[in-house]
This record gives sequence, C-alpha cells and structure tokens, in this order.
Amino acid sequence: MITSYHFLASFLRARFGDDERGASLVEYALLVALIAVVCIAAVTLLGKNASTKFSKVGSSIA
Repeated sequence: MITSYHFLASFLRARFGDDERGASLVEYALLVALIAVVCIAAVTLLGKNASTKFSKVGSSIA
C-alpha cells in the first residue's frame, strides 16, 4: 500500500508539481486587484479634500 502511495505521489509531483505558472498568474492578478482597490479608495477619500485645497489655492492666487 505504501509503495503505491509513493508511486502516486511521485507521479503527481512530476506531472503537476513543477508547473507553477498558474499560481504565479493568480498571485500577480491578486496584487494588481489590491493595488487597484487601494488607488480607488485613495482617490475617493482624498479627492474632495484635494479639490477643495486646490480651489482655495487657486482663488487666493487669483
């Protein structure tokens, strides 16, 4: 029984263990999604404040 387990484990490792392209692609996709969420949150939270500050600076210059 153990020899068949070792055979099956080594077969599966040889067949699927060396190919990590899918895992890397998923990791990069998660990183891009996280960066996008952070950027959207920053623009949403700071957008109105930055717009108000720029308006004040612009009106004080003019």
